Amino acid sequence: MRRQRFAKIVATLGLTSSDSAVIEHLFLAGVDVFRLNFSHGTHEQHAINIKTIREIEAKHQRPIAILQDLQGPKFRVGQFVDKQVALTSGQSFVFDCDPTPGDASRVYLPHPEIFSGAKPGDRLLVDDARVCFKVTAVTPERIDCLHVYGKAISNNKGINLPDTVLSVSVLTDKDITDLQFGLSQGVDYVALSFVQRASDMYRLREMVGDRANILAKIEKPSAVDDIEAILEASDAIMLARGDLGVEFPPEELPSIQKTIVQKAREVGKPIVIATQMLESMIDSPVPTRAEATDIDTAISSGADAVMLSGETAIGKYPIEAVSFMNRMIIQTEKDWRYRSDMKHAAFGHVTTSEGAISLAVKAIANAMPIVAVACYTTSGRSAIRLGRERALTPLIALTPSQDTARRLQLHWGIDACLMPDVDRFQTIVAAATETVRKKGYGSQGSPVIVTAGVPFGQSGTTNTLRLAIIGADDSAQIIA
Repeated sequence: MRRQRFAKIVATLGLTSSDSAVIEHLFLAGVDVFRLNFSHGTHEQHAINIKTIREIEAKHQRPIAILQDLQGPKFRVGQFVDKQVALTSGQSFVFDCDPTPGDASRVYLPHPEIFSGAKPGDRLLVDDARVCFKVTAVTPERIDCLHVYGKAISNNKGINLPDTVLSVSVLTDKDITDLQFGLSQGVDYVALSFVQRASDMYRLREMVGDRANILAKIEKPSAVDDIEAILEASDAIMLARGDLGVEFPPEELPSIQKTIVQKAREVGKPIVIATQMLESMIDSPVPTRAEATDIDTAISSGADAVMLSGETAIGKYPIEAVSFMNRMIIQTEKDWRYRSDMKHAAFGHVTTSEGAISLAVKAIANAMPIVAVACYTTSGRSAIRLGRERALTPLIALTPSQDTARRLQLHWGIDACLMPDVDRFQTIVAAATETVRKKGYGSQGSPVIVTAGVPFGQSGTTNTLRLAIIGADDSAQIIA
């Protein structure tokens, strides 16, 4: 099977989408990567979903990536005597270390790392920024604040600190336990929540090794400030607009999104745009016009993937949401403005043979009616480099590595297929043209570009490009 688009779809499994039949329908509707949210669910439930995904993968002979999303640290206020208290603008309020239920003047804050990190002038946002306090003084046992806005505060509400960098690991004990479980189950990506700096990702890399790719969720202002270093330390990033939208003024988010997408594309790292892409479809079978435009904007900017969260995890219409997103991406990618932008996209200088081959492939694809580019790759690097050029020609990655095939599903434009190890270029050409024909990208007489590295099996050696013609009876003719 094949998709009719270049950008990928990530969907979250949850209460309304953990049935095996629903998961298969989501895959058939267009899901390339399934996200398992470890803020919810048990290991047993996640293991069942992973088993189901692998069975669907084997049935349809198409690699599927599994993304494990770690919960990360969650900060919450304590409880109140009356469960909730009203607040007056400008009043004094204290967060302290006393576990006694709070009142209109104070509340327990069971997070000592906040006391050591907060400073006068910092904002404390409670209940998804519905309530805001400004810090006036800090001691090891209390944080004195002035109330800025918000009518009330109630039990156990979450707290965000947009101005504070905490000296605490974003990997909690729960995350470490969940991580070991996920790696034992063979997840393809591990997403780290609330990344503050590149060092957070280097610590995750030490724990994961090469057993999975690692993805940084950009949710904190400090992560936006350190984005270049975080990109360097990560295999992929996700712009998680939920918490990011709490900690930044919403009017700043569009510019931040465009900037981070551009930076990710410049270094060839896949970027996922997430949160509220089709929020209305949690309860409605049809999206809003604004949501359609939001998807179009993300795809037009060159994002590798867009993600559905509550829409597929708890929504009433998960399959309809994926189907619409699939159609919306296809429609956006047909637009002449999108195609012109991708055609003229260029990032960085060429310093490797892979880069030179990639530029040559794009030039040929723009000059000839090439039906597909087939790339033989062990590590996936050469396919990723080709995809970075956004040639708008179907890109098939032929790989002997199942791990590579799965991980490539997050990358823009790559259709990954398994094939055995080879030792002759003619074998690659024959396999490439036959795969192009079977997937319906071309037919007898169609021109195909084939790339590979010689000697075979060595990462980073892509140095050969051939033009081939699809022949009859599984044959191929090399013409250049």
